[in-house]
Amino acid sequence: MNQRRWISTGGALLLGIFTVTGCASKKYVTEEVSKSSAAAERRISEVQSQVEAAQTRVREHDAKLAELDGTTRDALDRAIAAGKLAEGKFVYSLVLSDEDAVKFRQGSADLSNQAKGKLNEFAEKLKGENRGVYLEIQGHTDSTGSEDINYRLGERRAESVRRYLNKQGIALNRMSTISYGEEEPVTRNNTRTGRSQNRRVVVVVMG
Repeated sequence: MNQRRWISTGGALLLGIFTVTGCASKKYVTEEVSKSSAAAERRISEVQSQVEAAQTRVREHDAKLAELDGTTRDALDRAIAAGKLAEGKFVYSLVLSDEDAVKFRQGSADLSNQAKGKLNEFAEKLKGENRGVYLEIQGHTDSTGSEDINYRLGERRAESVRRYLNKQGIALNRMSTISYGEEEPVTRNNTRTGRSQNRRVVVVVMG
């Protein structure tokens, strides 16, 4: 009789232990699931914040692009496509034209002393800023002569600027050239003043 009572009591104790253990395990699992859910929600919130911040940067970037002229936007697109810059930002541009007393004689790609002086200042500014910028050097002409001649002349003007900047310490792999020839005039070519303004080189600085 005592033996049966002991067995019965022992069984009840074991059942109680398993019941308590089961409740504890269930509570533990519930707490862990709750913690995991909270961590997941925080992570989702962080990712959403990052996505929203990225979307804001894209909108700001697009708004800035809309303010730029066509050749500058094209320069940015080419630089990004070539993997030349991390952020694809326009910084500023340098224009070498007769308006700035930089004389490109008709049919010539030679740099005047005034042009060299401006390029010296420009190169020192770049080196002083110590930034990993990328330059696209664009050559432009007036409409005198054939399209083919003007395209090659624009190319020569841009290359003259590139070589000169390289002599001033700007690495060649940070610069590219492109010729627009007579395609992108800033004014009409029907006057001497207009033609002199269209004979120019534009250095687009991107970072």
